[in-house]
Amino acid sequence: MVSAVFHSPLSADAETRAIKSAAVQAIDTRATGLKHSESTAMTAPIAPAAPSSPFDWRGVIMAVLPPLLGLGLLVGIWALVSLGTASSIPSPLETAKQAITIFSDPFYRKGPNDQGVGWNVLMSLERVAMGFGLAAIVGIPAGFMIGRFDFLGRMFNPLISLLRPVSPLAWLPIGLLVFKGANPAAIWTIFICSIWPMIINTAVGVQRVPQDYMNVARVLNLSEWKIVTKILFPAVLPYMLTGVRLAVGTAWLVIVAAEMLTGGVGIGFWVWDEWNNLNVKNIIIAIFVIGIVGLVLEYLLIKIATAFTFEEVKS
Repeated sequence: MVSAVFHSPLSADAETRAIKSAAVQAIDTRATGLKHSESTAMTAPIAPAAPSSPFDWRGVIMAVLPPLLGLGLLVGIWALVSLGTASSIPSPLETAKQAITIFSDPFYRKGPNDQGVGWNVLMSLERVAMGFGLAAIVGIPAGFMIGRFDFLGRMFNPLISLLRPVSPLAWLPIGLLVFKGANPAAIWTIFICSIWPMIINTAVGVQRVPQDYMNVARVLNLSEWKIVTKILFPAVLPYMLTGVRLAVGTAWLVIVAAEMLTGGVGIGFWVWDEWNNLNVKNIIIAIFVIGIVGLVLEYLLIKIATAFTFEEVKS
């Protein structure tokens, strides 16, 4: 038995109108909600931007104040010494006035033995560069070979231990005897004092290369040239640059003493010549010049070493 339910046309129209009414009401409700959310978003207060970090005054003070206090302490002690010696040591003010006079024309020339401080510094730097360059050409490859081959290390270690403690100035008479001239003798002295730090630091760097690197090179059957250029050189570079820094610092110290003994043009000779003239102001100025030049050389080498050093070594 089948039963069916039939709706009259009137009831169907009523149901359709009810559905349309509910849909319209839902659309109106949704539109009202969207308008309300937009108005809320427009009227909501804007969160203030995060305040910018304040200027690090403490860092600036800690970077500037301690060096100024150190310089002030030096000047204060200098002034007290000047007063205590009845002005036989010139005061800081007198020395500053003399420095202004000297540096107003640092490159004058009035004869072979009377030249400005600029020419003397340049001549000393030229000698240091020549002696240091020769030491680098000989010392760095020698350090690689001594560190790479155990036989050479055992052969040269006693010689290095014997000759390294000798004062560089002790080699100056040998240079004068061999080269028959003050300038090549001074360069020879710089060469001797610069070569030991380069050899020792480079050899130590080669010996501290991890053995795993060398095992890999042996497995890959790399040539000795590739071992040196691809494995040893990048690993040894920080040690080598440390040796270069030590060598330059030692060379700049030694050249002053060597030029005092050999004469000619140079910052060391200028100091000794001013002492013979009893011009203490110029001697003090020369001391500051030597220190500033050495500081600049050290700073440049530190920057070079930092640029070619791995991150873990920089720290």
